[in-house]
Order: sequence, then structure tokens, then C-alpha cells
Amino acid sequence: MDFGRPMISSPGVVAKSNIRLVPESHLGDEPIDVLVCKSSNDAARDLFLGNDNSSSASNSGAPNTNDATEPNNEQDAFVNHALYNEHHLPPPRSTIQPGDLVVIFESFTSLNFVYATPKACFSNRNGHFPHDDFIGKPYGCKIRSKNNDGLGFLYLLRPTPELWSRSLPHRTQIVHELDASMIVHNLNLTPNMTVCESGTGSGAMSHCILRSIAPYGKLHTYEFNKIRAEKARAEFEGHGLGHLVEVHHRDVCGKKTLLKEEVDQQSENVATENNDSDDGKGGFQLEESVAHAIFLDLPEPWLAVPHAAYTIKPNGRICSYSPCMEQTQRTCAALKQYKFHSITTVEARLKEYYVDEVELEAPPTELPVIPTQDSVSLEKERQVSGGILEKQDELKADEKMEREHSPSAKKRKVCARPFAQMKGHTAFLTFATGS
Repeated sequence: MDFGRPMISSPGVVAKSNIRLVPESHLGDEPIDVLVCKSSNDAARDLFLGNDNSSSASNSGAPNTNDATEPNNEQDAFVNHALYNEHHLPPPRSTIQPGDLVVIFESFTSLNFVYATPKACFSNRNGHFPHDDFIGKPYGCKIRSKNNDGLGFLYLLRPTPELWSRSLPHRTQIVHELDASMIVHNLNLTPNMTVCESGTGSGAMSHCILRSIAPYGKLHTYEFNKIRAEKARAEFEGHGLGHLVEVHHRDVCGKKTLLKEEVDQQSENVATENNDSDDGKGGFQLEESVAHAIFLDLPEPWLAVPHAAYTIKPNGRICSYSPCMEQTQRTCAALKQYKFHSITTVEARLKEYYVDEVELEAPPTELPVIPTQDSVSLEKERQVSGGILEKQDELKADEKMEREHSPSAKKRKVCARPFAQMKGHTAFLTFATGS
């Protein structure tokens, strides 16, 4: 995915400013020239270091006998314009290349995915679609089938965490985009954070977290099922996100009991690069207070709360995803026991609206006629006038008919209506803050 691509470094305004420390004799040996150089060096320190430059010799009042270009302390090493290049994502690829992940839009309720592979073919009820027709095409384009006289078609979409969650192969139940957005928001996720996730499952929530902590963050995700952990690791690598995530085969709750010979065999083996081992003791296998946020998607999350309290940073955020209220109650009790505060439980429900442009008739401009004494007298006058008023009424009726059937009488407007069905309960989201 695009957010996992390596950052591009380019000189920005600061890097082009040429601001740096210079020798005091840079302009000459005259006292005024030396004073100007000292002042410019002080201004450079204030610009790059702010108020954290009190240890420099110029501010302490001690004579500075060293060359100013050589840092007289550790802080002066950062007073150099060349260290502050701008980092930004490369522009998104406009065309599909071999090996790229492509989300296939088949219908409003059906999405699929493929990895573009030369000479491969994607088939569905709409027809056969060779991958060679995908390669080189821009994202968002429409592709016709090779059979059925080209009547079948599909759209090629650029992958995002939301589209991936709707098209991925389900190994477990997933966290859908509504709950995922609530979790990312309430965990206060920002770029370059370290996050722990227990319950990798199908990896839908992992992709949402990775997008929030890119480009230099780190996600430690834990899955007790070895097969699911290996599949998730392969998916992350295939999506270009391997450098942002580390998949652990481990039961964080510590409930898994291993046979004695399995434990002995694992103790003899050196830990692999992916920490793909489970000693049955639980925990995140990380140092104390290293995680900015923790997400728990477990059947018994209260068993992981003690380990989370050890791993999370002070004022770090934790979230537990539990379908049942009984799970939520026991989790809240464990959070209070381990000194978490600001505990809140929410439930998100999604009500979707159908928006379309519809044709509406213009509202009537004349008031309805209500029979009164005057209308009775008018009827008698018609009979006496010999049909003159009847002809006038017919002309008015014809004019009204023309107005109602004219093109301007009907206007197209954008209207919205709610869907008849509303998605039901998914889970209770419990948030808390570490002490």
C-alpha cells in the first residue's frame, strides 16, 4: 500500500538556508567581525535548539577558545542545516505494475482482490479477466471481460485499509471500518508511534493502525495461532508493510499450555528473527513502558491487562474490543485494579443513507377552491352569462395543464433516505489511560 512505501528525502527551506556554526574569524580578525560571528552562532543555536542551549560557552560567560565549527558540546552537533531535510511520501503510482495488490469492485456489495500476475486470469460470474489487461492500466479504470461479448466488467481500485477489510480472506471475524475509526481516534495514534496489538486475526485492524503510525512507527502484533500468524506475516510483506510490523506467534494472556518436550525443544532453539515462539507464559516480550498504545481483541482480555500495564507508557492509551457486556465488565475491573484511569466504554452503530438525484414535481402555486356562498353565486352567473365564464375557466385549465407538463415543472434534486436495515451490534469498545 502507498503509505508503506519508503520516504523521499529532499532539501527544504531549512536545508537550503545554509544556517550553521562558523568560526569566529570567519569574517576577519577585527573585534566587530568576531562579535558578529558570535552573535550569528548564538542565533543559530536559538533557532535549532530553542531554550536548550544553556550549556554553550557563549551563554555561560566562559571564554570560548575552541573553533566554533567543532561542537563544544553534544547539542552543537545539531546546529547544521544539512541535517534537516524534508521527508515525504513519493507520489502514488498511477499505473498497476506486476505484483501490485488490486482491489476488484464487482458490485456494490461484492469486492475481491488479486495480485497482478502476468499470464494469470481472474474469473467471476461476469466473465474472464486476464491480469495482462490490468498491468499498465491506471487505478480506477473499467475493464471489460474477454468473453460474453465484453458485457461483463469490473473496476480496478487502489488498495486502502477500508477496501482491504471488505475484500480480504476472512480467517477470523474482523474489526470493520466504523469500529476501526473509533479505535484509531480514541487511541490518539500519530506517526512514528509504537503500538501493540493482541489478536492479529485477519489483519484488518492491523492495516488501519499501520497507516496511522507510518512512516517510522512500529506495530507489534500477536497471534496465538501459528498458521494465522504466518499468513498475516506474508500478507504484510506482500503489501510492502513488512518494515512497519513485527508479527509474534504468542499467547499474550498466558493461557496456552505447552507439553514439556515442546518447551524443552523451544528453549534449545535460538529465538528467530520474528520472535516466532510461545513459551506459554504470556506477556508482550517487550521492555517496560515502550508502547504508546495497546489494542486487545481477545476472548478474555482481562488476562492481558497486567502485561499491558507493564508494557504501556505513562499516559498511554489502551482499548479492548469485546462483543459481550460480561467481558467488558471483567475488563473494566482489571483495568481499575492495575491503576488505569479515564475508563470509558462506547458502542458505535452505523446508519447509512442512500443518496441519489431524483425528479420531483414542482409544488402547486394555486390554492385549492373551497365552496362558499360566493362560489354558488358565481355558478348562477355562469348560467346567466351564456357560457362566457365557462370558456374563461377552460382557458385557465389549459394554461395550468401546460405549466404542469412543461420541462421546467419537474426538477432534479439530490435527495437522501436511510436504508431500511441498520447494521446491528458489533462490539463494546473500552478505552482507558495508563498511569
